[in-house]
Amino acid sequence: MKHRLIRPLGLALAAGLCLAAQAADLTVSAAASLTNAFKDIAPLFEAAHPGTQVQLNFAASGVLLQQIAKGAPADVFASADQETMDQAQAQKLVQPAQRRDFVSNSLVVIVPATSAKAPQAVADLTQPAYARIAIGLPASVPVGRYTKGVLEGANLWGAIEPKMVGATNVRQALDYVQRGEVDAGFVYATDAALMADKVRVALTVPTPKPILYPVASLPAGPNAAMGEKFIEFLFTPPAQAVLARYGFGKP
Repeated sequence: MKHRLIRPLGLALAAGLCLAAQAADLTVSAAASLTNAFKDIAPLFEAAHPGTQVQLNFAASGVLLQQIAKGAPADVFASADQETMDQAQAQKLVQPAQRRDFVSNSLVVIVPATSAKAPQAVADLTQPAYARIAIGLPASVPVGRYTKGVLEGANLWGAIEPKMVGATNVRQALDYVQRGEVDAGFVYATDAALMADKVRVALTVPTPKPILYPVASLPAGPNAAMGEKFIEFLFTPPAQAVLARYGFGKP
């Protein structure tokens, strides 16, 4: 009889410990361009908050929003553009008071490091020499929206869109270029810097609006309170040093 009583009690204790462990997990969904920086920041945050384990989920900002809207667990959402965060706010997934801009970036045109040619201006991409150009899909990838906005403003989108090799996120666009599968590509300066030996920055492209990254906690997340602490941590000197090391600027 005693064994029968002890076993359910043991199971209950194990279940409680499991729930406690799950409660300590923090899930951060972040834009693909933040991958390297956040992988370095996560252990720093864990060291400052013993018992907390950071789970990182990276993808294009639009894809992350779709995941969150469909119920995927997340405590923090970091987007590469304001538009995606605006959509999250419109869907009441984040609160206006909880979003903050924490870094900035810039748009660049890159070519393979081995390429003998490089555009001197964005308009040069209309030339036959640039037959395939990697561009993030504007519907879901912020870098693609920034690119389309620049090209439309210069009346070049109609000429360049047929050459577009669509990328599901900025890192895929970077991969296309570094493997020489395209003649040029639009990425963030921070991404280009990661493969300085395989790609070459031909142009820095001014954007109509600054490229600012907003971050917000998700009130419906399983560990929203810890999510707010993670966001605060992003503004501390250790986290800011990591972001600066990867080329991100101040907002």
